[in-house]
Amino acid sequence: MTPLFRVETTSHFDRLFKKLVRRHPELAVLYARALDILSSDPHNRTRSHPIRKLENMPAGEGRFRLRLRRFRFRYDIAGQLVILKVCSLRSEATYR
Repeated sequence: MTPLFRVETTSHFDRLFKKLVRRHPELAVLYARALDILSSDPHNRTRSHPIRKLENMPAGEGRFRLRLRRFRFRYDIAGQLVILKVCSLRSEATYR
């Protein structure tokens, strides 16, 4: 299947990803899964992915969030281009 959207990363995303993947090698597999999801359905029109549109988030700062296990990928959509902005790790104490 041909991807409908092109996915690109920012230099900020690349730096964050490098730091996280050193300590969490499983992130590489999740990143590949994230690329598959974002290249086919970044708006989550099928409602089958853990994607949320973040409220009160200005354009250019990652309006959408994809959650895969403990990792969060924030991104913006510009036409047929998905721009990954932030890769982060949710703290273990977040919901305690």
